[in-house]
Amino acid sequence: MSTTSDPRDITRRRLESRREDVLALSHSLHAQPELAFEEHKSAKKIADLLEGAGFDVARGICDLPTAFSGTYGSGELVVGITAEYDALPGIGHACGHNVNGAAAVAAALALAPVADDLGITVKLLGTPAEEYGGGKVYMLERGAFDDVAAAMMVHAAPIDGLGFTSHAISSWKVAYTGRTAHAAAMPHKGINAADAMTVAQVAIGAYRQQMIPGGIVHGVVTHGGEAPNVIPGRVTADYDCRAETADDLHELKARIRACFEAGALATGAELELTDVGRDYADLRQDAAFGEAYRRAAEALGRSFDRVPSGMRGGSTDMGNVSHVLPTIHPSIGYDCGETIMHNPEFTRYGTTPGADKAVLDGGLAMAWTAIELATADTTRERLLTGVAGR
Repeated sequence: MSTTSDPRDITRRRLESRREDVLALSHSLHAQPELAFEEHKSAKKIADLLEGAGFDVARGICDLPTAFSGTYGSGELVVGITAEYDALPGIGHACGHNVNGAAAVAAALALAPVADDLGITVKLLGTPAEEYGGGKVYMLERGAFDDVAAAMMVHAAPIDGLGFTSHAISSWKVAYTGRTAHAAAMPHKGINAADAMTVAQVAIGAYRQQMIPGGIVHGVVTHGGEAPNVIPGRVTADYDCRAETADDLHELKARIRACFEAGALATGAELELTDVGRDYADLRQDAAFGEAYRRAAEALGRSFDRVPSGMRGGSTDMGNVSHVLPTIHPSIGYDCGETIMHNPEFTRYGTTPGADKAVLDGGLAMAWTAIELATADTTRERLLTGVAGR
């Protein structure tokens, strides 16, 4: 590849040549949604596409069957692109991860022909279980990001956004075990697990006035008993705790744990609190890295004028990555009517022409961002120094 060619033009032409493959991937992921850590078909689709394009693909990395890596190039600056592809129970890709994953692939494919000229290695990481479980956290702990100088992805949304943060989050499986009994003949022989859950929920509600600013607690009862004339002997729930920072989350969890313990103490039921995956940290987007993405996206006609000041997203395991290395996680917008993410109506918009354009624009904007990171001397030096210092 001639170094006199403009790498932005080369990446644009390469992506245009793979346009149908990338969009077919997005639509295929959308048509076959898979849940956290069960994304076997989705991971295979992406890994197969990368392998066919000449990437060195390793599957089942980090002891996660649906995680993988695909690398291209041999430069010392390793640019990480994270691909998400898990869906939500019952409502499929209502968070647009088919767009996220396909855009990541688009960026990687576009960068491949210029990687060696830029002195970079393109490393696409297939990261399962963002919605529930924290695949990126496991992969971070197990070394997948050790050589990565900077990490990026785009996330489907109704608007283009940049620089926002997210809540730290911890998820629990909650279970109370009591003793069943006839609810009329011998209620005093029972231990009511539903009452334990009620006490906990009342305690959480009472605590909200004193809850740490920015704290959010929400959950659902997944099993509440068998029949109205039977004292419930087993009640289960799923609960999330969110806070503005990882430190605040630690404090909030201790108080909410005490609320669940109060339910057990008041009723005599036994409590089981089981962590779901890993805690997610708050997202810290790198400002200079973000400005490079802004320039790239605006050159493609994107605008960030509609982003509310101080916008905070939900929660993402990309937050943990952002505490270790320079990271961006912009949203890539397309028309979704009046709906929002995690709504079944959002799912319907995931393969529209607007969503397809978001895949291609998001991929190309990330590719152009990587080009700037690689060619701006001070930025390149900062990133390489950061890797050496870890």
